[in-house]
Amino acid sequence: MPTLPMFPLEVAMLPGEELPLRIFEPRYSAMVQACLTTDDPVFGVVLIAAGREVGGGDARSDVGALARIAEYADLGEGRYRMKCVMGERIRVVEWLPDDPYPRAVIEVWPDETGAAVDVEAIRDIEDRMVGLFERIAAARGAQVNARDIVAGADDSGDAAQWLYALTARLPMGQADRYAILAAPTVAERVTALSEAVDTVIAMVEFQLSE
Repeated sequence: MPTLPMFPLEVAMLPGEELPLRIFEPRYSAMVQACLTTDDPVFGVVLIAAGREVGGGDARSDVGALARIAEYADLGEGRYRMKCVMGERIRVVEWLPDDPYPRAVIEVWPDETGAAVDVEAIRDIEDRMVGLFERIAAARGAQVNARDIVAGADDSGDAAQWLYALTARLPMGQADRYAILAAPTVAERVTALSEAVDTVIAMVEFQLSE
């Protein structure tokens, strides 16, 4: 099992998303420099469950995703601007002492075998998301084609990536994003996203009723 540099964030990043970063803290500058010496400049990203990433002292989640450095600019004095692309889902096997940046023994965690995925259930999630965006637009007096917001989410032809793409387009709390990321199977991810949509709808309706 590989040992990787780790970058805890206050966001649960999902496979397929882009992650822009500005690096200036010395320990993460060291992490970037170490990554750039490898053939595959990659590090793990996990959600901070409590605390803050600056200066350590955070409680870190154990499920995350790989971040590959797609572009970077060395701004000098240990500062970097980077664009990363989130890849495979990972699970932390063991956290190691920071030296100087967080490190962990990880394993790639593909979706486990589970119940068959109901495509119509995902289409239903899309429809409910469209209804939610239309409700928000109407309350604001805005004209939008809410269907455009979910258009193309299924372009990959892969149900898991479809669900991640829909999740990325729905404003939700980090706990819900993490639950979707950490769902062991694709079918369970459908359930987790459906529940997250219900939560957001209920929150919006409450706010609009005030």
